[in-house]
Amino acid sequence: MYFYIFQTFVFIYFYRISPLFFKLTMETLIDPKRLKAEDITTDFLVIGSGVAGLEAALVASRYGKVMVATKKKLFDCNTNEAQGGVAVVLSEHDTYAQHISDTLEVGNGLCSKGAVDVLVKEGPKRVKELVDIGADFDSENGNFLFTKEGGHSVKRIIHAQGDATGREIEKTLISCVHNLHCGFKSRTFYSSKNIRILENAFCVDLIVEDNKCFGACMFTAKKGLFSVFADKVILASGGAGQVYRETTNHIVATGDGIAMVYRAGGELQDMEFIQFHPTALYVAGTSRLLISESVRGEGGILRNKFGEEFMKKYHPSGDLAPRDIVSRAIVQEMKNTDSPNVYLDVRNMPYSIVKKRFPNLVNICEKVGLEVNKSLIPVRPSAHYTIGGVKADLKGRTSINGLFACGEVSCSGVHGANRLASNSLLEGLVFGYRAGKEAGETLEKKRIKKPVYPKTHPAHLPFNLDLEDIKNSLKSYMTRNVGIERKEDKLKEAEDKIKFWMDYVLAREFSSPKGWELQNMLTVASLIVKAALMRTESRGVHYRLDYPKRNDKIWKKHILFKKEEANEE
Repeated sequence: MYFYIFQTFVFIYFYRISPLFFKLTMETLIDPKRLKAEDITTDFLVIGSGVAGLEAALVASRYGKVMVATKKKLFDCNTNEAQGGVAVVLSEHDTYAQHISDTLEVGNGLCSKGAVDVLVKEGPKRVKELVDIGADFDSENGNFLFTKEGGHSVKRIIHAQGDATGREIEKTLISCVHNLHCGFKSRTFYSSKNIRILENAFCVDLIVEDNKCFGACMFTAKKGLFSVFADKVILASGGAGQVYRETTNHIVATGDGIAMVYRAGGELQDMEFIQFHPTALYVAGTSRLLISESVRGEGGILRNKFGEEFMKKYHPSGDLAPRDIVSRAIVQEMKNTDSPNVYLDVRNMPYSIVKKRFPNLVNICEKVGLEVNKSLIPVRPSAHYTIGGVKADLKGRTSINGLFACGEVSCSGVHGANRLASNSLLEGLVFGYRAGKEAGETLEKKRIKKPVYPKTHPAHLPFNLDLEDIKNSLKSYMTRNVGIERKEDKLKEAEDKIKFWMDYVLAREFSSPKGWELQNMLTVASLIVKAALMRTESRGVHYRLDYPKRNDKIWKKHILFKKEEANEE
């Protein structure tokens, strides 16, 4: 009994009497004195092993020594989960102008035209290089097979193994990193002897002094806490889909990179824009497995629980409307029919074609007892892609000197308020290449100054927390209150609850990734909520029930976050 009374006094002292405590603990998650293991020094530190990180690492390896640090294994990333394909202008029936127009249209007025131009015009070269190093995209008679997804005006999406495109890209890049096969036709891409892999390494914090990044604080079970010092750091740690209960994201996607940059004083942009994928498999007891949008591109039909087609009611493009519209339409149909899901119908397609074109879909459905040629497939939207993130320019440079960002962790301006389907893998290739090249060309090759760590750090508090319970509660709040449809009262409720959790969770100093992940998830969730409250309009994937109209007069601009401040640009 006395122990619990003591805990209560500790809680009151730190969280009610000392309002500055939370502010101070945001400098670092750990006490620098705990970094006793031997430091590692390299030219480039790449954090993350998806398409953007590996592309950046391979390019940077032409200039110096690279360390790729990844949270789990190399394959553990959202890239490996991606099914649909790569949107790229390689068809004689397509043009740069069409791809640019489609991207800008779906982006709802917030895309950076310069970033979109770079993506579309450099994309074909990057994809051809990927083919040169071994990527095997589906083809017929030597020509790529193209499909169409929501928001695209023509068939421009190439795919691999039917619906396992991300896996093929990831496998190809990893093979190059390990120098297993590389039949280059067009260029010398890398020097794999310069690349070192550090798996199962959790990046706790960036090392930043006077707005210059010198490396990162890392943790492995074997080595404990240590520092990796680098002349250039390339952040490619992925998105934050795991802050939602229902998500298609890999378990590693907890927003660590976004939270680290925020703590270090870097700029974030467009945090309110979280894209939900319309069709994730909805079967009790299973994870929300992504069902590629290409299924609808090839003829799949969405139906409500009464078997009725409904998408034409919501958009003239029907089942191939942009993702934000399809997701909201599904939510509305679920309300109208008092059902927890809708259905995807592929029974109109020959089973032999479905099995060949979408083997992953067939395999997933068979595992839960669904025969796609006989049964409707239950689906509902799930959190899928973090559109906002670390603000980065066309060369991947962030607001922190020496720090680059690419891939889903970044906000390059390509996607605006809504990502065009299958532009993300292309973005990883194009901007991963650019970040790696710029980092390489600006490598200083001089002795790295090891900075003094911030003096402020979390305190050791003497009571235990059920981290899993807090995490599950956070994910549920985000799904209910900060999902596809948003409203001020629900957003404020989420804001208050998240702030309450942050007051005592961020004040703790943890010793393992489980605690650090939760701290990162709370930080990122709080920023998503704040941005969603600020944007009093509906635009792209951000839909406010209380402000249902798009307002270009006031809101055709970005929301920027930097520690201790938020700005509109």
